[in-house]
Amino acid sequence: MTRSPAIPGGTLVLDSEGLAKAVLRDRTVTAWLALARADDLRVITSAATLVEVVHPRINRPALEWTLSRLVVEPITEPIACHAAALLADAGLHGHKYAIDAMLAATALAAPGPATILTSDPEDLIALCGGRAAVIKV
Repeated sequence: MTRSPAIPGGTLVLDSEGLAKAVLRDRTVTAWLALARADDLRVITSAATLVEVVHPRINRPALEWTLSRLVVEPITEPIACHAAALLADAGLHGHKYAIDAMLAATALAAPGPATILTSDPEDLIALCGGRAAVIKV
């Protein structure tokens, strides 16, 4: 793993796959989280992301421990309005991309620079319009 894609300082953002892999202690995501702590980055996710991650077979203690190590940002009205604008700008429909748009709006509202760990970089690149680093995990 190299540091070059992420800019030191700012915020590390986990999408549903990033959070799920953190819960499973995936090596790559764990390394990113260690780097974030070493560089004093905020580590966040969107409250909407929890909807995608929580399922009956998830290891609840591991999820709770992981969540205790980051900030779950709420979906406020300004975040929701920004997410809707991001969808419109990218020409995407909220029915399919709503959670990605809320995550993108959350990332863009966080202290920058923002780096997003995701399994779906194309959608988040389109939504963020180059205003956040997007890393595939």
